[in-house]
Amino acid sequence: MFQYVRVTQRTVSTYCRICEPLCGMIATVEDGRLISLRPDDEHPLSQGYACPKGLAFPEVQHDPDRVLHPLRRVAGGALGEFEQVSWDEALDDIAVRLRALLDTHGGGTVGQFFGNPVGFNITGTLWAGALMTALGTGHQYSVGSQDINSRYVASKLLYGSISQVPFPDLRGTDLLLVLGANPLVSRASGVRAPRVKEHLSAIVAGGGRVVVVDPRRSETAKAFEHVSIEPDGDAFLLASLIQVVAEEGLVDQEAIDRQSVGAETLLAAVAPFTPEATVARTGIDPDVVRSLARDLAAAPRAAVYGRTGTCLGEHATLVSVLIDALALLTGNLDREGGVLLGQAVVPFEETAEKAGRLGYDTRRSRIGGFPDVMDTWPAAIMADEITTPGEGQLRALFVLAGNPVLSSVDGPGLAAALEQLDLMVALDLYVNETNRHADYVLPATTWLEREDVPFAIVASSPWPHVQHTPAVLEPAGEARAEWEVFDEIARRAGISLFLPSWAAAVTRPLRTLARRAGVRVTPWTLVDLLLRTGPHGDRFGLRRGGLSLKRLRAERHGVMLPPARGGRLAEVVRHPHGKVDLAPAQLAAEWDRLRSALEVEADPAYPLRMIGLREMRSQNSWMHNSPTLMKGRNRRHAARIHPGDAAAAGVADGDTVRLTSAAGVIETVALLTDEVRRGTIACPHGWGHAAGWTVANAAGGANTNELASARVEDVEFLAGMARLNGIPVRLESAVGAVG
Repeated sequence: MFQYVRVTQRTVSTYCRICEPLCGMIATVEDGRLISLRPDDEHPLSQGYACPKGLAFPEVQHDPDRVLHPLRRVAGGALGEFEQVSWDEALDDIAVRLRALLDTHGGGTVGQFFGNPVGFNITGTLWAGALMTALGTGHQYSVGSQDINSRYVASKLLYGSISQVPFPDLRGTDLLLVLGANPLVSRASGVRAPRVKEHLSAIVAGGGRVVVVDPRRSETAKAFEHVSIEPDGDAFLLASLIQVVAEEGLVDQEAIDRQSVGAETLLAAVAPFTPEATVARTGIDPDVVRSLARDLAAAPRAAVYGRTGTCLGEHATLVSVLIDALALLTGNLDREGGVLLGQAVVPFEETAEKAGRLGYDTRRSRIGGFPDVMDTWPAAIMADEITTPGEGQLRALFVLAGNPVLSSVDGPGLAAALEQLDLMVALDLYVNETNRHADYVLPATTWLEREDVPFAIVASSPWPHVQHTPAVLEPAGEARAEWEVFDEIARRAGISLFLPSWAAAVTRPLRTLARRAGVRVTPWTLVDLLLRTGPHGDRFGLRRGGLSLKRLRAERHGVMLPPARGGRLAEVVRHPHGKVDLAPAQLAAEWDRLRSALEVEADPAYPLRMIGLREMRSQNSWMHNSPTLMKGRNRRHAARIHPGDAAAAGVADGDTVRLTSAAGVIETVALLTDEVRRGTIACPHGWGHAAGWTVANAAGGANTNELASARVEDVEFLAGMARLNGIPVRLESAVGAVG
């Protein structure tokens, strides 16, 4: 007899949370199992686009290496040896050990590290922060000090608003200057524009220009105009561009008077940085620099855009300041077609900042005396904070969706330090190079297994769009949402898990009513409140058509918001004088360092400079376990080396090569190409796996961050940025070749 099996299939509109474009996706689910993900043709922003990472995510969702049950480190076992335990066993033990630490050493000895995926997980972000606030922790670390913190600090210095991230208006600019970014691969980090290639091509089709400044002829540089620059030469180039604009009387004086203070001080600071004086540091012909400066000043509308490459150099914060200063001086800041200022949809960062939270330099780190950046310290000092005795020593660490042994500097040193912690707990999808040192690895949900709305990145778009997504799937195995895990740890440890003070104040009436009604307060209580009282909110029914969580849940493809506009500067600036500060006192020492660097010669022991690069089929350190993304002979870690540099070192294409810096040594494969300028080596980050992922481990490769220094004196002071761009290195041939 034939037996008929009823198959239930459904499709769900959702959005990808791997990177910033948040592309619309359609998930096909059959009998509770994800069958496929495809681009959502009806999504109003991404309009049928999705990158290979999003399309391959089912392989992560169903990965046999994924952590699906609570894991406890085997006492006396080998590194990375875990045993499965129940949630109750894990949570009870974590709570008891945490309580003992608090009673003996205080909450200031407990810390947290959170990785990039936390920025796309609103409930996890809120409740992780709530736990750390309740503990009164002295230790919070993030990937920001290897990514974007210098941009935040620049905004604090310029505008008095650390949460503001200006972005280029791609809708109608006549000249877009791109520095340290490869938007055709990164999908325009810092700008939410999923179909960025079309937007950039439209600029050119309309008679405009896209000029890409990069030591490498990147995918974006190949598609548009390329100006080759020496690694980490951005500060010198920007200073020269401003110097030319000032010297030739091309500044927009009306914009300067209306929008800024400190312009005279800034222009005096750049005076020594003529194109002729900086040519040794930029490698750009002075005539090219002068022509570019004139074109920026003459363009009806121009925008300057920098991203990761500009955030990770020796003068990272100064570079971000100069990017905005150049826009302002040419009359292109806070105007359509130029550089715009964002307006958050779920404004918890802005709300926190207005309430005196999420500040800058409100306290200093125990190691190195670094200023805090939104309550976080540089990840580069985390190992020393663990190993250095004294009051406030880091003794317990929660790691949320992070892998600092690969993503931060001095991975081997950090790995050794992690073994000295009294307690380490990680919430993640995999056993990775960091959490294999943990006492517990707890199974977290994927982005398909949780309800969500985007928050910070929504503001950084010429076309603001906000979307709610339901959970597409039930959590696999015993995975739990991160916020629920933090909530339960706090309850079992006897910790009153209160919201940060700014959030507690605005939610107190709702929490009081909820408590009286016996209703549990969740992160969604706060999300709905912030949505409804935010700039686009419904004001609890007073504004027809405004946003609320209920409305977003009913809108399958989300809501397009009013287009980004100019004229918002007065709303954004929080300095008492109400204007952009072009000469903040904190930059005085940076200008001295930059002037001194004009005379510094390269160390002959390390004659080359290494830069990073993004790959379309990689996402930092966590997607190398997908067979589809790792398919193909070319999917191996390789150093892009100019043929001239290779010949000088006796290196042939495909050889194993050794890269040595003052901080470390790695070996990888040589890929000879003239896409990098002479004297430059480009290597992708996030490789060098040796943990609980089969495909990633087999791929081999090297962790390029081991070449970066973790010494306090080598970390950029203002924002605590690790120097991952322009690392001085030496190239040598190693024995053998990789086939």
